[in-house]
Amino acid sequence: MKTARITIVGMGPRGLSLLEQLVEQLHAAPLAWELKIDIVEPGDCGPGSHPVQQPDHLLTNTVASQVGIFGEDSKIMGKQGLSLTQWARYQGYRRFGTRFLQVQGEGGAEISDQDHLPRNMLGEYLRWAFERVAAQLPATVSVEHHRRRVVDLVPLPERGFQVVLDCGFEYRADYVFLATGHGMRRPTDSDLAYEAFAAAAARRNPKALFLASPYPSSRLDAISDAATVAVQGLGLTAYDVISTLTVGRGGQFTAQAGGLRYTPSGREPRIRLFSRQCLPFAARGVNQKGIAGRHQARFLTVDAIRLLQAQAVARTGSQQLDFGSEVLPLLEREMAYAYRAASAGLAPNAETFEPTAAEQEAIRQLLYPLKGRTFPSFDSFRRFFRLLVERDFEEAEKGNLSSPVKAATDVLRDCREGLRAAVEFAGLTPSSNPSYSEDFVATSNRISFGPPRRRNAELLALMDAGLLDIAGGPGNCVEMDEVKGEFCISNQFIEERVRHYADVLVIARLDPYSPSTDASSLSRQMLSRGLVRPFANGSYQPGGLDITPDLRVVAADGSVHDNLWALGFPVEGAHFYTHALPRPLMNSRFTQDAKRCIADLLQMLQRQPTVRRDTGPAPVVAGEDRLPAELACLEKIA
Repeated sequence: MKTARITIVGMGPRGLSLLEQLVEQLHAAPLAWELKIDIVEPGDCGPGSHPVQQPDHLLTNTVASQVGIFGEDSKIMGKQGLSLTQWARYQGYRRFGTRFLQVQGEGGAEISDQDHLPRNMLGEYLRWAFERVAAQLPATVSVEHHRRRVVDLVPLPERGFQVVLDCGFEYRADYVFLATGHGMRRPTDSDLAYEAFAAAAARRNPKALFLASPYPSSRLDAISDAATVAVQGLGLTAYDVISTLTVGRGGQFTAQAGGLRYTPSGREPRIRLFSRQCLPFAARGVNQKGIAGRHQARFLTVDAIRLLQAQAVARTGSQQLDFGSEVLPLLEREMAYAYRAASAGLAPNAETFEPTAAEQEAIRQLLYPLKGRTFPSFDSFRRFFRLLVERDFEEAEKGNLSSPVKAATDVLRDCREGLRAAVEFAGLTPSSNPSYSEDFVATSNRISFGPPRRRNAELLALMDAGLLDIAGGPGNCVEMDEVKGEFCISNQFIEERVRHYADVLVIARLDPYSPSTDASSLSRQMLSRGLVRPFANGSYQPGGLDITPDLRVVAADGSVHDNLWALGFPVEGAHFYTHALPRPLMNSRFTQDAKRCIADLLQMLQRQPTVRRDTGPAPVVAGEDRLPAELACLEKIA
C-alpha cells in the first residue's frame, strides 16, 4: 500500500475540522493509501486557545446553542451535529446561578439555548470531539501527537519538508497543513519602550508593570491589588482582564433591582479603560432566531456584489470595488431594512424599500456615534460613554428580532457572505482597503460581536462600585512619567486636558497575523526561506498569508505550493472572518475551508502514479543522542 505522511501544525478547532473532514471524505470514498498523520500541538488536541485549565469566569461570547464543531450532515454526529449546549447537557452539566457544574440528578437548572458557557467547557467539548473524531478514523490512518511546536519547515530537494520541532526532533512530511490559530506579535517599538519604562520605574514604584498581552490570564496575578491598571482596549480581551481582576480575585456580583451590585473582596486593583475611540462594545442581544435563524440579505447579496464587480470591469478593467462608495451603501441599506422590519414587526417590500431620513440617522449613530460630536470635558464624555452602555443594554434585553438596533447590527453577522464576496482576495481597491480593514472591521466587531449582556451589566456595577472607570476619550495617548514612575493616559478636551495615571499598562487586544510581525520561529523561518509571503493588495498589506482560493500557500516568488495549505486565523486578510466556530445546522465557511483542503489533498493522492513506501520511524537528523528523550513527546492516538 502507498504511504503518505501528513503534518497538521496546530490541533485547535481548525486542525480538528481538518481531521473530521478526513474521516468524512475517506468514509465516502476510501483511498488505497496508508496515511500517517503527525499532529504538532503543545497542548491537548481540540481546545486550541480554549484550554480546559482556564478559570470558569471567562465566557464564550456566543450562546452555546450556536457553537459547534461538526460539519453539516456529519457522518460522525449525524445531520443535527452536536452543539456545545447539547454536549453540556449530555455530560450532565447544569446551571447553578452563574456557575455550570456536572451533577447527578436534577439539581440546578437545565442549560438553556440562551446560556453563554465558560470557555473551559468549550475546551472540554473540543477535546471530547477530537477523541470522537480520532476514534472514527479508518484503519489505514494512524495519528501521533507531538506535544511540541514546529520551529522550522525545510523544503527538501526531492519533495516534501523536513519538520523541525522545538525539542530538536526532525522528521519528513509529504504534506503540511498550517492551522496555528492566533499568534503573538513580535514586540513593537511601543512594547519595548513600555517594557523598559516599567522595569526602570519599578525602582521607585514597585507596582509598575507592563503586559503586552494578558494571556494566559495567570499573568495578571502579578498585578498588585494596590495598583491602578490602565487597560488599552475595550473589546472581548478587555472583558477577560476585567473579569480576572474582579471575580477572579474573589469579588461577587449579586442581582438587585435594575441590574447588578458588586461586592469587592478587597484584592481588586483600580481599573481604567481606554482605546483609540474609547467606545464601549455593544452586548449581544437575546437570541430570538433559534439555532440556525438569520436575517436573509436583500441588498448585500453575493449576486449584487458580482453585478458591481462586472460593472467595475467594464468601467475600469478591474473588478475591485471601492468600499466606501460601492459596498458600504449596500450594507447600510441592509441594516436599515432590518431596522424597519423590527420596528414594524413586518418585513417591508424589498423592491420598493427606501430608508427614511430617521432610519439613515439611526444606522449612522450605530456605526459612527462620535461623528459630529465634541466633548467640552472628560465628565461630559464619561456621561456619554455610560449612556451608550445603558441604552445598548436595554436594546439587548429586547432581543435580536424585537429590537430595531439589535436586528440592524445582527446584519453584520448574518450577511457575512456578501461582504466576503466583496472584500476577499483583494476585492477592494488598494486605496479603500485600509478604511475597511482598519476602521470598519473594528466598528463591526464593536457593534455586532460584543460580549454577553451580563458583561455590560457587570461593567456598570463596577463603575458604580468605584473600581472601574474610563481613562480618557477619543484621541488619547499614552505617556510615561519618569518622575512618578507611572503611565499616563492623556486627553485633550475642548475645555481641559485630562491626565489619568496608572501603575500598570495592559494591552488588551489581539493583533492581526502576518508572517512579517509574528513572533514565532516558524513564521520567521518560513518567511526567510521564501516559503510564504504576506498577502498584499497592491502596496497595502491587510494581514495574513498569501493563499490561493483553494487555500494553498503562495511562496515569495509567486509560485504555489502543492503540498502546503493554511487556514483559519493565519489567512485572515485574503479571507474574511475566519475565526468563528461553525454554527450547527449550517454549512459554515469554517467547515467549507477544511473540506476544500482535504479534498485537494485526496485528489492529489488519487493521481499519484508512484509508490513510495514509508521507511520506518522518522529520522532524527540533528544528533542521534537526542532520539530517546524526544520519543517521549510522541503520543499514539490511533
